[in-house]
Amino acid sequence: MESHFDSHVEQDNEDEFQKSFKEMISTLPKGNSWGLPDHLYQYQGFWLTPPFLQGVMLAQQQFEAQPTDIILSSAPRTGTAWLKSLTFATITRTSYDDSTTPLLFKMPHDVVPFMELDHAHFSANRHLGIPLLATHAPYSFLPTSIIDSGCKIIYICRDPKDTFVSMYHIFSRYAKSQNTQPMELDEAFELFCEGVSWYGPYWDHVLGYWKASLEHPDKFMFLKYEEMNEDTPLYLKKLAEFMGCPFSSEEQQKGCLKRL
Repeated sequence: MESHFDSHVEQDNEDEFQKSFKEMISTLPKGNSWGLPDHLYQYQGFWLTPPFLQGVMLAQQQFEAQPTDIILSSAPRTGTAWLKSLTFATITRTSYDDSTTPLLFKMPHDVVPFMELDHAHFSANRHLGIPLLATHAPYSFLPTSIIDSGCKIIYICRDPKDTFVSMYHIFSRYAKSQNTQPMELDEAFELFCEGVSWYGPYWDHVLGYWKASLEHPDKFMFLKYEEMNEDTPLYLKKLAEFMGCPFSSEEQQKGCLKRL
């Protein structure tokens, strides 16, 4: 049980972090966040909003990866929710069936947490035998424990044009829901091309993971959204093998790959 003293120390550490974070972020280049409330800030070559940057920095300090962890990495709007759903359904297929899977009543982001937002709750999923954690962080931002532990990383990328269009539409919808004026398409496109987008520049994000996948092919799986969409059962089979829970011949004969 946590002592009163421990909780005070933890609170003091948190207050100190908040103070140093505010001081640090005030010195960073600031960019337009496509009409959304939070500004984007450039940190070590990438653009993030304060909540996500703070989450990444906390994870760098606190997250302790284990060799059995599986990290799902992606830039925003590249198939993140789809990848979460596929991997979660694959890993839990012996625990749930089509009528009991949590994916029927929970969002993929609820069953596979984001490291930047709720990595502290990840251990609960580990205890359930679901070692999946997601992140939008660039490869250079990953906590050293992820690299040092040798855990597996699955990265998905998508055609930049489709990524931009998807990002623009969801941000425009969000702006309207907040009763603010969405950014014009041309202006958003210019920002995207300049690299000023959530976790952008997009091509630098992809390139970081691509290079890492070439250096450590046994620990990395680099996926392309379009190829997965064209032959999902094939890539689902590859995903299962990579994660260490391959589909048996019997499962394949029963059409399990197509049902998932």
